[in-house]
Amino acid sequence: MPAPDTKTTILVVDDDPGVLGSLRFLLETEGFDVKTFRSGGALLRSLDVALCDCFVIDYKLDDMSGLDLTSKLRERRIGAPIILITGYPDEEIMTKATLAGAREVLLKPHLEDSLVADVRAAVQEWRNPSASA
Repeated sequence: MPAPDTKTTILVVDDDPGVLGSLRFLLETEGFDVKTFRSGGALLRSLDVALCDCFVIDYKLDDMSGLDLTSKLRERRIGAPIILITGYPDEEIMTKATLAGAREVLLKPHLEDSLVADVRAAVQEWRNPSASA
């Protein structure tokens, strides 16, 4: 886990270049260091996963589901919080995401309303687990 005084790094995975660009812009505007990936496989091959403070992962990717990617990150013992984003409001997705290790599920297209606050809360909780107890 990075030192508290380092810039917060968010890794975003979405196969839609428009969404990826929008999320990058939104998070960078808020002061985050953002790295983007167009597939789950690209993220898993990256060395950046070990330095990440929070993941924002789309539910539906070309090469694997966001749930599968979440599970693979947890299997690698990557502990950073994962926020899953989806355009499919479904209780089953939310339940499966929690079981896979995601912290939160947010609905597109209204991410701007809560994404930044949820990322900040997730990172704060992860960096300072005793503060949330």
